[in-house]
Amino acid sequence: MRPSPSKSRPADGRSGARGQVARARPQEDAIVEVTWCYYQDGMNQNEIAERLGISRATVVNYLAEARKRDYVRISLDTDVFRNQDLARRLVDQFGLRDAVVIPSSPDGAEKSLERVTRVVADWLPGLLEPGDRLGVAWGETVYRVAEAAPRVTMENLTIVQLVGSRPAALGFAAETCSATLARRYGAHCVNLHVPLVLSNKDLVERLRQEPVIEAQLQAVANCNKTIFACGTCGEDSHVVHTGLLDRADIESCAEKGAIGVICGRLIDHKGQGLNRDIEDRMIAVTLDQMRNKDMGLLVGSGPDRAEPMLAAIRGGYATHVATCSSTAADLLKLATEYA
Repeated sequence: MRPSPSKSRPADGRSGARGQVARARPQEDAIVEVTWCYYQDGMNQNEIAERLGISRATVVNYLAEARKRDYVRISLDTDVFRNQDLARRLVDQFGLRDAVVIPSSPDGAEKSLERVTRVVADWLPGLLEPGDRLGVAWGETVYRVAEAAPRVTMENLTIVQLVGSRPAALGFAAETCSATLARRYGAHCVNLHVPLVLSNKDLVERLRQEPVIEAQLQAVANCNKTIFACGTCGEDSHVVHTGLLDRADIESCAEKGAIGVICGRLIDHKGQGLNRDIEDRMIAVTLDQMRNKDMGLLVGSGPDRAEPMLAAIRGGYATHVATCSSTAADLLKLATEYA
């Protein structure tokens, strides 16, 4: 005879799920309690551990989990970095509308870039207004900003992907950058559902005439604000890693004067495009469309970024700049040398 189900565990097996929820709930409550004690009550980790009867290591883990879940967000007042001396000098030197300069990290360029992208994530919402159409570029720098962005609701904001799709490592692809930022802001997202580069110009023209693609490209042209980085023209460039150009191509272009890359398009020291053959096979925002925006937020940091960033500024693509103190100093030094 088949035994009857236990009263403590229904035959449908759902008690296991309920048991997991019941066990998870106390841990969830503990994470919230630890977070409140640490950030609101100002208790240290040892005091929290003693109060809750848990180990200090558990307190550390709970605080890390709270940050991971966005229960708490640590941000600094960007006005502090806007009013920093180097930031004001950048504004005065280059005729920018505003700039943010954070201290370079003693741990190297990678940590400095992390600092810059985090401060941009805090700064960007204050630069946006209802009805804005924010064009979003691609690459590691822009992706880091999107990942660090706070979860806020931006009223009547449209996020627009500025370049067509291209395989990229670690989520740095254009559609990932735009979709991530749109999700963080609760904004409408217009993706550009075409490859960045096609095999021939005729195919590009046919795709451009498709009603859906035509509407998406119109959204690209109509962006009133942009956020972008200006890449390098070396063998580690983003355009090389994504296969847009190979190392021989980028070296050849650098010999012809290429110093930076904006949305897949090469520029020289003055910010002018090199007008390569591949341009006719690309579906992306044009350099002319990147100029004269209500806001062009240029984000960058690192020992190899000053020259490309200066080219972007000289070309009229940037109204706002975010960088680290060492890169800001390099920009000012280069401006003096090129004067």
